[in-house]
Amino acid sequence: MIRALLSKLSEALKSVLPVFGIVLVLSFLPMTMLTDEERIVFELCALFLVIGIGLFNLGADLAMSPIGRHVGEGLTKSGRIRLLFAACLLMGILITVAEPDLSVLAGQISEVVEPMALIITVGVGVGLFLVLAVLRIVTRTDLTAMLLFFYMLLFAFASLMIAQGGKSYLPLAFDSGGVTTGPITVPFIMALGVGIAQTIGGRNAGQNSFGLIALCSVGPVLAVLILSLSASGTIHFPLPDYSMAAGLGAGFWHLLGETSWDVAKSLMLMVGFFGILQKFVLHLPKQKVIQILFGIVFAFAGLVIFLMAVTIGFMPVGYKLGSQMASGNPYVLIGFAFVIGMVVVLAEPAVHVLNRQVEDISNGAVTRKKMMIALSVGVGVSIGLSVLRMVLGFSLLYYLIPGYLISLGLSFFVPKLYTAIAFDSGGVASGPLTSSFILPMMIGACVAMRGADYIMDFAFGVVAMVAMTPLITIQCLGFSSIVSDFLREKRSVQEILSADDEQIIYFE
Repeated sequence: MIRALLSKLSEALKSVLPVFGIVLVLSFLPMTMLTDEERIVFELCALFLVIGIGLFNLGADLAMSPIGRHVGEGLTKSGRIRLLFAACLLMGILITVAEPDLSVLAGQISEVVEPMALIITVGVGVGLFLVLAVLRIVTRTDLTAMLLFFYMLLFAFASLMIAQGGKSYLPLAFDSGGVTTGPITVPFIMALGVGIAQTIGGRNAGQNSFGLIALCSVGPVLAVLILSLSASGTIHFPLPDYSMAAGLGAGFWHLLGETSWDVAKSLMLMVGFFGILQKFVLHLPKQKVIQILFGIVFAFAGLVIFLMAVTIGFMPVGYKLGSQMASGNPYVLIGFAFVIGMVVVLAEPAVHVLNRQVEDISNGAVTRKKMMIALSVGVGVSIGLSVLRMVLGFSLLYYLIPGYLISLGLSFFVPKLYTAIAFDSGGVASGPLTSSFILPMMIGACVAMRGADYIMDFAFGVVAMVAMTPLITIQCLGFSSIVSDFLREKRSVQEILSADDEQIIYFE
């Protein structure tokens, strides 16, 4: 256990160091000066971020992934398909309602949309689409066809919303799909898919185990778009308190209690539901149950430490860097956004869970290194383009519609495994660090460039962009593998055809 924890801490340190290094260097530059207190708090929070990610990843390995896999395997083997669907619906709603990542977003827009109304709406969207995702595995339906249908439906709703004057809700709706698949939801849902697909079997069991995150990211967007149809006009975003003082002193204990309760609530819902299934359906050995409980403790501690660190240290620094750099040369901010986007994805806890599972399911065909490079490039491009959109002032749909058309078009030319991995990666990449560091950075930049009245139009939408661009980069990775295989085969054929006749052996 100690060796496993040290390994996870080492991985976390390598992930956080690039973000920490870039921000620390910028903190000494004249255009982005941080006070000594802000720098010290940020450094301490970076240290706790490493501890939090390490503990959480260990907990995910010991608890959340096994729970999802055992639930998927147990309910599928029992043959009670209706119970499987009911369990997926309920679990999808319960986990999402208590997902800390979603709470971060809802808390920042609490005076625009009632937080619980948004959270419940998103939870229902996830639950319904998790059922559809499981139904796809059971019926072996093509993922590309389902994604094409639902994204066309999604953009039809978006057009209807714009026609009714609710365009300010559009970035929020797409951001809701990105933040839903957070650090607690992702390990469970991905392992659930693996458990169901491997139990059902078939030639494409590995490929079918992916795609659940992809569909679960669509549900919240549609749900929030439908919710926003009842609203009209422009909404005004009240600026939250991004000062470090809000999370220090007396505010620290209030924040700790609130964060601990949010995480405990989420984990208790999962453990409670798992306990019911364990008693009546699964019947796992006692040793396995004890291991899962230990994992829950590690996941709880890690996630609380992680969320406290990003809220106290990273959120205020992100806001200040964004506002200071935008006050100078906005185009410098575009370059910074690209670089910070490339490294911030390294510190997302759920990304490591995804990369490890992709490598295992693909038997090493898609390595962790390849996945991380594709994700880093995709996220860097997405945040850079988001800042460019803010500078030039055009609609988010100018990115999303062509982006999703390209990604859906690529799905017809690349191996289905890459398509499923790509659409899952989009939801995973937009994790809590994106909503707690990148989003405040975008809000700070928007306030400096355009004023607080335009935050909903230009600052929000960055999470949606982070969720979209990996779809293209990872499928391009798959396309490059096809081209490489084709060229390799072509060279082999040419070598055979150009061989000297004297090297041919004739048998009589």
